[in-house]
Amino acid sequence: MKPRHKNLPADCRTVSEVLARVGDKWSVLVVTRLGAGPQRFNELRRSIGGISQRMLTLTLRGLERDGLITRTVYPTIPPRVDYELTPLGRDLLTPVSALGEWAIRNQAKIARAREAFDSSAKGASPRQLPRHDTRSDLRQTGLVQAARRN
Repeated sequence: MKPRHKNLPADCRTVSEVLARVGDKWSVLVVTRLGAGPQRFNELRRSIGGISQRMLTLTLRGLERDGLITRTVYPTIPPRVDYELTPLGRDLLTPVSALGEWAIRNQAKIARAREAFDSSAKGASPRQLPRHDTRSDLRQTGLVQAARRN
């Protein structure tokens, strides 16, 4: 995965790269599906609606590269390939599951907030809309300091 924020300090870049991997929707879905145990490629593809074969392949490669899953090839005809969470991937399952539960629990509140924002933003020029600054958000939440300590 190519870093998109080359001008960020190293600790922010590290946090951004990790969050980009574990925060994309396909990685989250693969990790949660593999939380139930090892699965074959086509089992994963069937259980994750809307993912293409290419996107699943890329997601699995990225997760394997980051040490979150393992790929085991069995010497059968045709070859059997299983994907399974590593201990690091199992450790990720806890916060990912918590975030998913939080999203489900709060989806109505988020929908109401979006509606309120969209209705107040009608007629506002793009310059009047608030800007989102990820670096400042990271500093305010203490993620940068936490990354430095670890």
